[in-house]
Order: sequence, then structure tokens, then C-alpha cells
Amino acid sequence: MLRRRDFLTSAALAPLAARAATADEAGFTFVHFTDTHLQPELRAGAGTAQAFRAISQIEHDFALAGGDLVMDVFEQGPARAKQLFDLYAATARELPKPVHSIIGNHDIYGISNKSGVAATDPLYGKKLFEDRMGQPRHQSFDHKGWHFILLDSVQIGTDGRWYGMIDAAQLEWLAADLSKTGRTTPLVVLTHMPLASATGQLWGAKPDGLKTLLITNPGAVFDLFSGYKLKAVLQGHTHVREIVEYGGCRYITPGAVCGNWWKGAFKGSPEGFAVLKVRGEEIACEFRSYGWQAA
Repeated sequence: MLRRRDFLTSAALAPLAARAATADEAGFTFVHFTDTHLQPELRAGAGTAQAFRAISQIEHDFALAGGDLVMDVFEQGPARAKQLFDLYAATARELPKPVHSIIGNHDIYGISNKSGVAATDPLYGKKLFEDRMGQPRHQSFDHKGWHFILLDSVQIGTDGRWYGMIDAAQLEWLAADLSKTGRTTPLVVLTHMPLASATGQLWGAKPDGLKTLLITNPGAVFDLFSGYKLKAVLQGHTHVREIVEYGGCRYITPGAVCGNWWKGAFKGSPEGFAVLKVRGEEIACEFRSYGWQAA
């Protein structure tokens, strides 16, 4: 069993609550990075450190980490899982500002039969991520008049496989969170698996394949946001750079820090992250690369 230990810097573990503000105050900047897939192999530690140094040079208030922070924990035993999360902890010290994180499918511990981990292990599934990151699987916080909602988009089936969905308990929580926030506050959502994306169609994915590519109950989520000021949904998982605009909202996928799992660009999308600039009630996105060269 892995022991709980300090994971990120004290700044990264700071309380998520922020002072109330109005969105017409001076703007702010934040960073969205996702899919680091950290591992000892393929110089992934050096690549992630290079990306984090590039992020640290940007004036920003906080960062959002979009999941798949480590590589293949779902099929690893305790020793390898500990090694991967320790490596991420050490590398994340490069980040000088608070980091709010969500879980990806590769961050779920031991659910594959290959792992040898029993379902009775106290850190089985998502518990390891919550323990090491010091953050719940879904959460929300306010920042300078904007409300940020972090969702857990990856669920575990009875067969031990994962699929994309926002579960019923989380939908109930989301409805209550939106009700407390109100309809005049601009909103940003962070999810690992995309809520809206063209990749399934462009890649020719079959219906069964879409279960592991996209959130499978987007209608239930969209219905909850009806009448609210949803400005952006920040996504990961596909490793491609993509923006879908619909109903006044931008669905933004910034590619992956690891690109093609540390083997170069993926389908034309280089290794990188997104810089989001907020001014009033508008949000602008800029994709950034950080100069990584795969071996």
C-alpha cells in the first residue's frame, strides 16, 4: 500500500476558495496543460520539466492540469505506481503557482487485471490520485469573478474497463454548484475526456470506440448548463489541438504536453499547452509549444 505524502508545493495545495469579485475587474491569465504521461522512459521527466519551466516563465495566476499526469497506472502494481507519482511530484516543483488537477484514465490505479492490485486495496481506483494530489475527484472554485468547475469524466465499469461519463452523483453535485453560483457568473469547465470534439468523426471511430474517446452523456451535462454563462470547456485525452465553438462556448483541447507519448508530434499537434487570457467576460486562447525534441 502506498503511503500518503506531501505532493505539490504549498502553493499548489492552497485552499481553492478565492475572494468574491466581478468579472469586469482587471483581467487575469491562467495555463491549461494536460496529458504529461510522466514515466522514467523516453526522457519524459526531462520533457515535462522543460514544459513546466516554460509555464513558470509566463505571468499567470494558476494552472489547470487536465489529467493523464502519469503513464498507465491502471495496469501497475504499488511499486511502479509509487515511482510514477513520486516522479510527478518532483517534476511539479517547477510550477510556481497553484495547480488544480483532475484525473485521467491513465491515473486510475490498479483496475486492470495486469496490475495484480485487489479491489479491496484502500488506494484502488481513484483513491490513489486523490491521496497523492490532495484534491477530490471533482471540485469548483472562484477567481476574480469567474467560476471554475473541475469534473471527473472517467468512470470504471463492472468489467474493470474505463469509459467516458459524468456520473449521476456528480451531475447532482454540478446542479447544486451551478445553483449556488448563479446565472450571471462566467463559467469555465475542466474535463479530461472531451465534452464536444470533432475527433471521433474525423478519426472514423466506431460507436463502441467512442466510449473511450468522449464523454458518452453530453446531453445530460449540456442540459444543466442551459441558461448559464458557460464560456469555455477545457479538454484533454485526444492529444490534438482543437477548438469547437457552439452556443457561445468554446471547447478547447490544447494537445498534450507529451505529444505522441514522447515520440514526437501527434497528428500534426506538437507538444504543448494553452495560455488562457480573461478580460471582462471574454476568454482568449493561445496554444504554446515549448521546444521539445523527441529522441
